[in-house]
Amino acid sequence: MSRGRRAVAAACASLLALLLAGCWDRRELNELGISMAMGIDRAGDQYEVTVQVVQPGEVTQKDGQSGRAPVTVYKASGATLFEALRRMTNDSPRKIYSSHLRFAIFGEEAARQGIGDALDLLSRDNELRTDFYLLVAKGTTAENVLDILTPMEKIPANKVYRSIDMSERNGGFTAAVSLDEFISVYVSDGKEPTVGGVEVAGSDEAGRFRENVKTIRPAARILNAGLAVFREDKLVGWLNEAESKGYNIVVGNVKNAVDHVACPDGGNVALEWVDSTSKLGGSVRNGAVHLRVDVRVEENIGEVQCAMDLSRPSAIRDLERKAEKRVEELALQAVETMQKTYGSDIFGFGEAIHRSDPRAWRSLKKDWEESFKNARVDVKATVKIRRSGTIVDSMQRKKGD
Repeated sequence: MSRGRRAVAAACASLLALLLAGCWDRRELNELGISMAMGIDRAGDQYEVTVQVVQPGEVTQKDGQSGRAPVTVYKASGATLFEALRRMTNDSPRKIYSSHLRFAIFGEEAARQGIGDALDLLSRDNELRTDFYLLVAKGTTAENVLDILTPMEKIPANKVYRSIDMSERNGGFTAAVSLDEFISVYVSDGKEPTVGGVEVAGSDEAGRFRENVKTIRPAARILNAGLAVFREDKLVGWLNEAESKGYNIVVGNVKNAVDHVACPDGGNVALEWVDSTSKLGGSVRNGAVHLRVDVRVEENIGEVQCAMDLSRPSAIRDLERKAEKRVEELALQAVETMQKTYGSDIFGFGEAIHRSDPRAWRSLKKDWEESFKNARVDVKATVKIRRSGTIVDSMQRKKGD
């Protein structure tokens, strides 16, 4: 190649490199409104969308001398969610940027009408990740939840996100369900979705002001509210704390929790779950559906309120038998609530039958809701107590000695 041709080639390569490395579509941070939470409500045939946007200057302030809130909320409505989000430019001086979304929350009324259309936007928008949580606001609107300022966490969205995560990992009272996990269940056969719920305790109005986080007891708090039960894309009801724990037992989602059993002569023994697994099974015999759950739990003794001699193996075995009965009761309570009240298989028994007997599932699939309601369910729990803590005798037994 001649020197002239080499020069032309080098120039073209340099120009191409400039084009490839260019920042023609970049957006500066000070041009964006970073959204941490999105709320979706319905008003007739209109969607009402609320976003909680961080005010960076206030978050970095140590003492909040400016008096401004660390976040601000924008709201707009439209026939579609996409239109509502774009209409926020009428109010927001910055483009709403949602790649850092912690959760999307639906008002209870909106969730009862169905969230399928919203799922389309949330999964289609290339600016959104799919690992944020889906939640439902129990007894209120999503807007009300996003309006509450919270103590300890300057950004309320972070408080809600971490509370859901902590409650699932250390209590089994709820479930942290991401968008992609919800959609995976929603499009599957033999299982219905469920997500965590939150509620506002106290005064909605007082929670909107900065004074809410300046007192020992805030006037309004955002609390976890168990599990929201869906049938397809519609909310049909709620599980309370015990039922939510039972659900997590059945699906093997209890990572760490505390429960108790009664002492023989009064008082209780607190037991900490340190590991658990579950296995679902199902079979069809003569047209009758039989479902089963096998649960294995490892526990430690956390507190003893009676004069029990824990050095005796028989005492430990007695506690294990009582703990097994308690686990079975919680699991059956959750399953029976689903069968008798909601008819929604949120556990995935249908999937278990599909795996073990595809031919039977083909005949059950169309009317699985009715088959699930009438199915016989057996729960078998096996509990092993591993440790009793740093002492063997309880304080009551030591005092008696």
